[in-house]
This record gives sequence, structure tokens and C-alpha cells, in this order.
Amino acid sequence: MAEENQGQGTNTPQEKPNDPLPRSYNQLLGTNNPTKTSWPELVGVTAEEAEKKIKEEMAGVEIQVVLPGYSVTFDYKIQRVRLYVDESKKVIRTPVIG
Repeated sequence: MAEENQGQGTNTPQEKPNDPLPRSYNQLLGTNNPTKTSWPELVGVTAEEAEKKIKEEMAGVEIQVVLPGYSVTFDYKIQRVRLYVDESKKVIRTPVIG
């Protein structure tokens, strides 16, 4: 009977233990699209310039300009980029997808 119980209670791994973790959202989804998710180089430029650059790199994007003191929702949208600007409408935070 001891031989019959051998092997019971052991869990077989469903994934290979040596598989590396995904490095990006696209890799996790299994796509090979190297879409940018942030634009740190746009900090300090005008909202108009930033919007133009992001639209060149990401088709169908929705740009939202967030003025000082304005509130935003915490929902995540893959096609939205918010531009946080100062009083002179220059980008003050790195624009990111979401």
C-alpha cells in the first residue's frame, strides 16, 4: 500500500520554473508591438508640441491636457495619455499611457 500512495500529494508544476518573467505589458500579452508607454523627453515642451509628438508615435491616441489644480479620474485607458502642464502650458510630468 505504501507504494500505491507514492506520488499522491505532489503537485506537478504547470509552468516551467526557469521561464523568465515578462519584461513588458506587450510581452505579457504575447504581442510583439514595441509601443512606447511613456515620453520623458517631452517634459518641458509645450502641450501642443507634446501632443504632436505622441500622435506621431501612437495612432488613435486620446490626449488630455490637465491644467494645474484640476482633478482626474483613476481609471486606466490604454489609448489615453494625459499631459500635466503648468500655467504656461509646458509639460511638468512625464506623459504616460493610462
